[in-house]
Amino acid sequence: MTTLGSLLEVEQVGPDRFRSSQLPDASSTLSLYGGLVLGQALRAAGSTVAPDRLPHSLHAYFLRPGLVDQPLELEVERPRDGKAFAARHVRAVQDGKVVVSVDASFCAPATDVRYDAVPTRPVDAPDELPGRSSPLLVEMREVTPTRVGDRAIRHTDRCWLRADALPDDPLVHACAVAYVSDLGGGFGQTDIDGVGVDGPSLGHTVWFQAPMRADAWMLLDLWPLAVVGARGTYQGTLRDESGTLGAVMTQEVLLRDRALPPDVIRRMAEYLGVD
Repeated sequence: MTTLGSLLEVEQVGPDRFRSSQLPDASSTLSLYGGLVLGQALRAAGSTVAPDRLPHSLHAYFLRPGLVDQPLELEVERPRDGKAFAARHVRAVQDGKVVVSVDASFCAPATDVRYDAVPTRPVDAPDELPGRSSPLLVEMREVTPTRVGDRAIRHTDRCWLRADALPDDPLVHACAVAYVSDLGGGFGQTDIDGVGVDGPSLGHTVWFQAPMRADAWMLLDLWPLAVVGARGTYQGTLRDESGTLGAVMTQEVLLRDRALPPDVIRRMAEYLGVD
């Protein structure tokens, strides 16, 4: 059985070149899940830095739709290896074309003072919420349920997430954090005149604030920030059950202002397991 840990493994096929696998039953999906590319690209980049350095930031541009029936070829470039920081650039390639461009930076884990002024909202504990099966290899407990409305998928903007048991490797857990950071949607639960709902990702940024165990409960909390034309920007956080801030994310998406065809809605709903 495929697990998130095995999915995040990448095969080295040459100097700074790696190949990754797809989600199980990927042929039933409509598009390549962006979080998968983020997690696998970060794993490839992390394989080329010193083991005492962990990712502290990741910036990605989604350049074209990915193919669900082909592996990703991950090409790593090494712009810098400094005394404190190491920078990597990853090109995720399919069919000879760059699908996602990822920049990641690594440094030794911070041990000094921390400051967290990111707003929080009251939330039920994960054990108090109903579970929902997910095709993305994580357990989910949604605070705001994913639903079908106005012929669109209204993604959750708050949910608890955890993977099956992962190895005791901080890089693997950071890659899993990057993987889940693309779940849900910042505009999935909003009703703003003239503003559509979450569509394809354009850009995605993650700042890693503290090490997290991705096989323990993590709260993903998303909220909209701004809309310009058809582009929407939202922000989010990942916290553990104690409330410790593990990651801050910002994402820009295309906002769909037209209803999707019924057959597309049906396939998406069946895949996500929602009504």
